[in-house]
Amino acid sequence: MPSESVLLSDWDARLDPAEIERGRLDPAWRRIVAVDTAAPGMPGVVSGETLARISATAVNEGPMVLPLHGEVQGPSVLRTQILLDRALFSPGVIDGRWGKNTEKALYWFQRREGLPESGHLDAATFERLILRAGGPTELITHRVLSSEDVEGPFVTIPEDVYEKADLECTCYENLAEKLGERYHVDPELLEILNPGVDISSLLAGDSLQVPIVRDPNAARGVEIDRLRISADGFHLHAVDSAGRILLHFPTTLGSSFDPSPDGSHRVTRITHDPYWHYQPEILAHVDSSEPEAMVPPGPNNAVGEVWMALSVPHYGIHGTASPETIGYTTSAGCVRLTNWDARFLSERIRPGVPVEFIETGSTDQAPGAEPDPAAGGDPEPDPR
Repeated sequence: MPSESVLLSDWDARLDPAEIERGRLDPAWRRIVAVDTAAPGMPGVVSGETLARISATAVNEGPMVLPLHGEVQGPSVLRTQILLDRALFSPGVIDGRWGKNTEKALYWFQRREGLPESGHLDAATFERLILRAGGPTELITHRVLSSEDVEGPFVTIPEDVYEKADLECTCYENLAEKLGERYHVDPELLEILNPGVDISSLLAGDSLQVPIVRDPNAARGVEIDRLRISADGFHLHAVDSAGRILLHFPTTLGSSFDPSPDGSHRVTRITHDPYWHYQPEILAHVDSSEPEAMVPPGPNNAVGEVWMALSVPHYGIHGTASPETIGYTTSAGCVRLTNWDARFLSERIRPGVPVEFIETGSTDQAPGAEPDPAAGGDPEPDPR
């Protein structure tokens, strides 16, 4: 029974909506980059779009509002997020609302492609994004659900860790949550795309409008040389031997009391559907006299659907039960991704791949390249 002794706690993910909203447009990530303020599209426009205007027709056939940035939402933002996801520059949860995860993904896409690095969507970036996303003719499609799509089990996830340990699995709580993760979207967006439909009551044979997100087989043959993780930028990059960004994912990293490691390490083990070994003695904010517990696998496990152990005890790269918090908060030392980004990454790396905790944004780098790795000693062996 593979399990993970992790410097992590469920409490790290418990943010209220107001806290998440405050993080959405937080510009702090920009301090590690050199934003091109002369780039086209900086002034922005009043789009007039709203979430209520989102529909399959509006996204597939409607006009594109450009330039795009700031406190905007609607079909143009949703179109941008789907294209970014398909181009392997993840915006995190796709929700049709502009935020720093979308802006960061655009910035690093622009840098990789040699475009002016504004983090805003202008015409040149939009054209290149369509190309890198595979030139799709539609971004929302009509899907007839299979029995596999709708099958459970679905469980109620308790707050108490010891009650979680008594579950058979930390499975999805309902079908809306499962389909949201399947299509990388906020379940509320599925409701907008499917007005009047009770998502969690759907059966095999029912139909649903869903976004056409990244191909699960995309980038299977890429040669990932190393992973680079920015503590201040809250992102993870998989790069090739020349430093070119192949994959971009928003992250949540360690807090001030449980900081993420620095320097150079490596991935030592990749575990899918792990148990979580709850150990109070390694958690800075938990009474060490509390008993240990073994929480069963599932997407609502504290480490999500996959755990990529690092060569420093109790630290790793992993999924989450709260994808809406990714990029907006801190964790207990580890590197947290959405479940879909974590699984995608885990299937394209191998044990032994180097992991560098660095700060990025040097202005003398070529497009798509990042600074030299931070100095670090030999990584410690994984004791587990």
